[in-house]
Amino acid sequence: MMKCPVCQVQLWNMQYVRVKSEKTVSLSVTSKKRWSQANGSGSISNAPTVALTVPLTLPSSLTNLSGDLADHHGSPLNNFDGMVNSLGPPSPGTFKGNRSSSANSYDGDMEDMTPTKPKPCKTSYGNLSRSQSLMRSQSLTRSQSMDSMERNETPTKPRPSKHSYSDLTRSQSTDSEERDETEVLVFTEPPNRKLFCLLCKNVFKDPVITVCGHTYCRLCVTSSLYDKCPVDEMKLAVVVNNIAVSEQIGELYIHCKFGCKLAGTGLPGEFEVDPEGCPTTMRVNERREHESACGFAPVQCPNNPDCPKILKMNLDAHLETCNLCKCDHHKYGCHFVGTQEQVNEHLPNCRYEGIKEYLQTSEDRIRELGQTISQKDQEIGFLRSMLGKLSERVDRLEKSMELKINYLDENLTRMEKSVVEIDENQRGISEELIDHRHNYSMVNSELSMINARLNSGGGAYDPQQQYKCKGTFVGHQGPVWCLCVYGDYLFSGSSDKTIKVWDTCTSYTCQKTLEGHNGIVLAVCVQGNKLYSGSADCTIMVWNIDTLTHEKTLQAHENPVCTLVAANNMLFSGALKVIKVWDVHTHELKRELTGLNHWVRALVANGNHLFSGSYQTIKVWDLATLEIVHSLQTSGGSVYSIAITNHHIIAGTYENCIHVWDKNTYEQVETLTGHVGTVYALAVISAPGTTRVFSASYDRSLRVWNMENMICTQTLLRHQGSVACLATSRGRLFSGAVDSTVKVWQ
Repeated sequence: MMKCPVCQVQLWNMQYVRVKSEKTVSLSVTSKKRWSQANGSGSISNAPTVALTVPLTLPSSLTNLSGDLADHHGSPLNNFDGMVNSLGPPSPGTFKGNRSSSANSYDGDMEDMTPTKPKPCKTSYGNLSRSQSLMRSQSLTRSQSMDSMERNETPTKPRPSKHSYSDLTRSQSTDSEERDETEVLVFTEPPNRKLFCLLCKNVFKDPVITVCGHTYCRLCVTSSLYDKCPVDEMKLAVVVNNIAVSEQIGELYIHCKFGCKLAGTGLPGEFEVDPEGCPTTMRVNERREHESACGFAPVQCPNNPDCPKILKMNLDAHLETCNLCKCDHHKYGCHFVGTQEQVNEHLPNCRYEGIKEYLQTSEDRIRELGQTISQKDQEIGFLRSMLGKLSERVDRLEKSMELKINYLDENLTRMEKSVVEIDENQRGISEELIDHRHNYSMVNSELSMINARLNSGGGAYDPQQQYKCKGTFVGHQGPVWCLCVYGDYLFSGSSDKTIKVWDTCTSYTCQKTLEGHNGIVLAVCVQGNKLYSGSADCTIMVWNIDTLTHEKTLQAHENPVCTLVAANNMLFSGALKVIKVWDVHTHELKRELTGLNHWVRALVANGNHLFSGSYQTIKVWDLATLEIVHSLQTSGGSVYSIAITNHHIIAGTYENCIHVWDKNTYEQVETLTGHVGTVYALAVISAPGTTRVFSASYDRSLRVWNMENMICTQTLLRHQGSVACLATSRGRLFSGAVDSTVKVWQ
């Protein structure tokens, strides 16, 4: 395993490691092997040397790896605070394995890229294309040059030549004036082609690694000239500085810029070695130090601005011969310039002469204040670093607490789910127990009533006429609120805003679904070959039964249409406190019947009369005159259902009762009890010598009543929800319920 050439710590190939302490440090990892992410397997693949600086998250378990990472620089993780990278970690697809670019095609060893001090060369070198042309002029054919580049081989050393490169700056420059100047770099030897940016074709300038894993100049990546990587067409974005490449470039030898001049080619930015200039060569990372003190640097005479620029090493000699000099107080603001004799004559009269001691004292004081400010700045920096460490510690504590809180929250959530499941199980058991008790009580009640009738001589009990469930129609997506029979068709209206047409003769399947209402379908009835449906959307829709298509929509009421019935070529619709009368042929409103005290929930036409049920009232209307001929009062709340037999008027009420009146005298003859919920619907099946009334209730049951002796002969329990509507056909009974089903009884 390779070691860092700086601190000898073993190098680890890592992508990201989750840490318990969440300590993030920035490490420079240089190795002949790199992490392969192309296949997602995490295997190590051979590749040329890539030196990257990547923010890594070190787990606390790494502090025990032979002491190499934890103990080499002190206590585990604590001494890495100064190395915390301000950049966030790159995205998982940042560094792709097996990519070819200027960033991952460097030579195999760092030592190969660290040249020994070469001999001076004099060949101008500006970019890759120019270097290739110069190589051709130096007896290297184009094919030989390209072959050597493809093999990553360095071409044979050419004769001494001049190599130049301009506009390469170090990002760490501190001199603002020097940053503004055009920086000139004349290399002593051609740089390796792998140190050239593929975008600008020049040696890397402030190299950075992009999201695609390749290396380019920072200026190239951030400028608007280039937006995609030329290798894989990915969008360019800076991830992190490529410190390894910067260090390789910094180790290259260059000529002092004061030993260079514009090349004779006349091309802008082309420089060559000036034999009359500074002969010094140095590394790129040492040029600032040298050029700041270079004796070949041109300077301006401080005494006379008219003097031509002279070399720094000749400044002292020039000042001795220069016939002009400044006033001794020029540093305080005196602008007098003259010969030495003139300066001597000027001094006694200089306005700064009398206050020079004060000015000197002020200057010393300012210097002391500057030193004090510098010291305070250092203290502030120390305090900021301490504050940063405290912030990091607080962040670690917060993350630790967050993990603990999340763990507790998860446990609490699991406990709550367990409690909810237990409650649901208990609730289900309780509901089943209640249902069993309810069924038991109803059976006992029926037995008691039957025994009472038999003991009182009220009639014989016929046990052979028992109704059984023969089948179930399933298809609605909501409670079934109304039923109507026409020939072999059964129509059912539901909360799913549809009307389904069922075949009750042969296939017993849904023949069609009629759609059009925007609300719950509450009522259906048939007149001729027309089907009328009333809905909570306050409309009545007219359907053709032969074609099962929609014909017309009537804007009927301002409130939901609760019930419909047709008789004598008239359609009656009941809603809140009103009954509207429509012509079945023209569908025009003929009349409104008022005087009702509440919702009209039940309408039945029989013979020459219309019966309407509302709150504790049943009104009897004459179909010819549409006037009230009689009014029956009840005591069980709103009337929800009405049925008419040959001898009786029967009404189901909100308060679980069924009231029976004599049809001729309008006298109440009986009140049938047994249901424990609202009686939603009533239906009649008559046979020679017997009449049976069926009642549907909120308590999920249907009851069969023998009207000769007024007793309940059977209770039908098959629905899983409240039974809301009934219909009869050919001795069969159909019941619709809140459980979205329609059952067939016979």
